[in-house]
Amino acid sequence: MKKQGFNPYLPSWEYIPDGEPHVFGDRVYIFGSHDRFGGYNYCLNDYVCWSAPVDDLADWRYEGVTYTRADDPANPDGDLLLFAPDVTQGPDGRYYLYYVLDQLPVISVAVCDTPAGRYQFLGYVHHPDGTRLGEKPGDPPQFDPGVLFEDNAVYLYTGFCPAADTSRKGAMVTVLEPDMLTVRQEPVTVVPSASHAVGTSFEDFPFFEASSIRKVGDRYCFIYSTTHHHELSYALSDSPLGPFIYGGVIVSNCDLHIDTYKPAGQPMFYGGNNHGCLEQINGQWYIFYHRHTNGTNFSRQGCMEPVAILSDGTIPQVELTSCGGNGGPLEGRGEYPAHIACNLYCRHPALTTGSPGDWMDCRFPRITQDAPDGMEGFAHIANLRDGAAAGFKYFSCEGVCRISVKVRGGAGVYEVRTQWDGAVLGGIPVSHTNEWKTFQAEIAIPDGVQALYFTYRGEGISNLASFTLEGLGTRGISNDGAES
Repeated sequence: MKKQGFNPYLPSWEYIPDGEPHVFGDRVYIFGSHDRFGGYNYCLNDYVCWSAPVDDLADWRYEGVTYTRADDPANPDGDLLLFAPDVTQGPDGRYYLYYVLDQLPVISVAVCDTPAGRYQFLGYVHHPDGTRLGEKPGDPPQFDPGVLFEDNAVYLYTGFCPAADTSRKGAMVTVLEPDMLTVRQEPVTVVPSASHAVGTSFEDFPFFEASSIRKVGDRYCFIYSTTHHHELSYALSDSPLGPFIYGGVIVSNCDLHIDTYKPAGQPMFYGGNNHGCLEQINGQWYIFYHRHTNGTNFSRQGCMEPVAILSDGTIPQVELTSCGGNGGPLEGRGEYPAHIACNLYCRHPALTTGSPGDWMDCRFPRITQDAPDGMEGFAHIANLRDGAAAGFKYFSCEGVCRISVKVRGGAGVYEVRTQWDGAVLGGIPVSHTNEWKTFQAEIAIPDGVQALYFTYRGEGISNLASFTLEGLGTRGISNDGAES
């Protein structure tokens, strides 16, 4: 049984949001910001890189630290944070890292001879007179760079436009010289902000942040986060300078708008801000995005889903799944970690768990871990109260007749369904335990591709570490196919 691909696609203890995937050679590299588990703010850690072979998106490799907060001369004591970056290959074959330090309105650039090596500070994006872009009178502040190098020019997309700020017009594109730093053409607006979107195709989904750009065939696809925060939408143009026309939502990190398995307006995960991009890997396009864990905004993890790009360039919205990079459903056998839940909710529907820090006394379940930040371990679902549920999609089931759960905490039963509102196929009674303990029951899952939903009914608070699907001859198979 080959190692399978999950969401999140990196280990459960890694927190890389704002993912910008790029294929260089025969590997795909993930560039993003770096959250801290249990953090009090966004992007508290240094940049690191992970990569995988283009033909095996389950085999991610840690490439190490690529850039630290103190590497920028404007931040010698490392006090400022490294926000969402992007990388492009320049005309000299080297790799250029574009990023913003928090509280500064300018774009910094670093360079490296290899995609995942140690980047060295190069300079700041600047006007021909040397003034840094973002500091010249009339310059909008720069934020969330997305870059495309084409035809001996750099197209730099930036912007941050809170809905209430009427002074900011929207996402901008600035054309740079092939030195990767000097402004050739002043910024122009490509996607409007909320106050400037009335009467345009972007009126209901105006620009907020998270600029990203890809060329798809002969057209340019601009991916961005809307003022609804949880969505990644896209816009299309025949030119990198626009005009762009709104296309639709590609993914929502609470699965809003999706009506294939539940009502369109019903959230099925706890959403929050979103940032990511498209990338074609081994002939298949994927959308990369992030989810929120630990009941706060500040411990985000990267996920991915395959997308279909239709002949007219449109991209239908995709469901959240547990198996984004797997190339199909997961095997309907063996042990699976609970942190790959793509649906997580309780009796009280909510788009988000609320303000950071509220989870200590709130109603909402959360994905969390016992180990400190950066330490390898495993994550689990905590704070499952009566009526809370975790959903996992999808599994190719055949002959599944026994299911077990590894839990700790409260006493009750885990109901098993194949639809969030479907019939209960069976229950797994659990008793109170202070340590992880496995309970099982004979439950038959219909053959075929199925979702699995586990709903806790009982007293106190239960925590779910994993579940195991068994049939004839499958006992003891772990989620990577090794005997346990």
